[in-house]
Amino acid sequence: MTTATTDSMGRGTTASKDHKKPTPAALKGAIQLGIGYAVGNLSSKPDRDVLMQDFSVVESVFLPSEGSNLTPAHHYPDFRLKTYAPLAFRYFRELFGIKPDDYLYSICNEPLIELSNPGASSSWFYLTSDDEFIIKTVQHKEAEFLQKLLPGYYMNLNQNPRTLLPKFYGLYCIQCSGVTVRVVVMNNVLPRAMKMHYKYDLKGSSYKRRASRKERVKSSPTFKDLDFQEMHEGLHFDPETYNAMMKTLQRDCRVLESFKIMDYSLLLGIHVLDRRPLNRGSRLDSRKGQKVLYSTALESIQGNVKDPEPVADDDTLGGIPAKHKDENLLIFLGIIDILQSYRFIKKVEHSWKALVHDGDTVSVHRPSFYADRFLKFMGTTVFKKIHPLRGMSSKRKRSSLHVAKSASQEILSPQKEKKEEEKKAQSMENLDGNFYSSSKRPDLLPRSTVSFASAKHSEEDLESSEDRRASSSTIALDDPLPCLSRSMSESELDVYL
Repeated sequence: MTTATTDSMGRGTTASKDHKKPTPAALKGAIQLGIGYAVGNLSSKPDRDVLMQDFSVVESVFLPSEGSNLTPAHHYPDFRLKTYAPLAFRYFRELFGIKPDDYLYSICNEPLIELSNPGASSSWFYLTSDDEFIIKTVQHKEAEFLQKLLPGYYMNLNQNPRTLLPKFYGLYCIQCSGVTVRVVVMNNVLPRAMKMHYKYDLKGSSYKRRASRKERVKSSPTFKDLDFQEMHEGLHFDPETYNAMMKTLQRDCRVLESFKIMDYSLLLGIHVLDRRPLNRGSRLDSRKGQKVLYSTALESIQGNVKDPEPVADDDTLGGIPAKHKDENLLIFLGIIDILQSYRFIKKVEHSWKALVHDGDTVSVHRPSFYADRFLKFMGTTVFKKIHPLRGMSSKRKRSSLHVAKSASQEILSPQKEKKEEEKKAQSMENLDGNFYSSSKRPDLLPRSTVSFASAKHSEEDLESSEDRRASSSTIALDDPLPCLSRSMSESELDVYL
């Protein structure tokens, strides 16, 4: 039998040479069996409030293949299971509406699906068959850091369960045949049933932030910051969605900054709606009974915190609607890799990279600068706001008012000119009346019948024009000049005769 000597976090394991290393299938089976035993054993403990000492508790149990009074028999190599902060993680699962039976069914019912790792770390990723949970292997320092992080994480989730930060549901350690594997159970950001036409790992930096050739040849590659700037001109959202998303990112980044966490990424999945149909299979059946609250992208940024009802549906799977040029998109996103603190080794890494490259462009940086650069890149380059149509209509209204105002001024200006001409005409008419009056005209010859008739007609015209001038002010603006011209022409004719 294998003998092992470890500390509380499972370091320094040694094994006898007569045992081979476990196969990946045996490790996956041991992980499933260990988690199932830990959750089932926890159900016998009564519910109570989480205390400060609960965050540092580590429970250890040995599971031999032949079984024991406390453990079931199994066909895997003997292994030891360590469960970290079981009561605290039980509270986290209850906060997200995860029932113990659903949690066990998702993890233990069917074999885990192994996923590829596009990052620089050597972590393994396993996905549950119902697409709900991700099981990721972590290093000893990361597991130790997560356990120290739990009290602050507990406080943050109590204040706001709607977050884009990773949601941790359990932390375990498996020691099998000299191999020590630490795993953390998290939420799944990218649903496997929804085809992701583009995937990005974004940090907001530019130094070596381009996908490698090996990554590009994959069937579903994960691109990086420089690739995004070349392939997309930004993703456009309506103002409410954009504001909600940026507010959530700002809040999450400030939480990470307070814990002195840096070098995290935004995992972004883009599904183009115009490229359907999809083959989603059993995912729809499982999604009808959603097991985890606040687990989708849309739930993480919107909605009332007091409303525990899931908002995801069968068509979108909780994706956030967006646009890129003429394409309609669904966006899936979440912050990942938050277990990197700005320790001494990271400070040395930043100093070394800053010597050979611009220090502000490398991914490793002090937490406050990293958060500001991350938010600026997301809010200006990756996510953009669609200008509301209401603003466009108001602009149109303002322009139409300006046009109407100028048109009214154009209409009023001729009226003013007509009034001025009318005044001049009246003054001229008064002068003419005084000069050519019928009672005082010694220089004129006696009129003939024709001239008398014409004068009679002119008098009638003047009387009718005066009547019209009295009856309508509008007509009065138009009539004086023609009448005056007629009277003047007749007077000149009389003078000639």
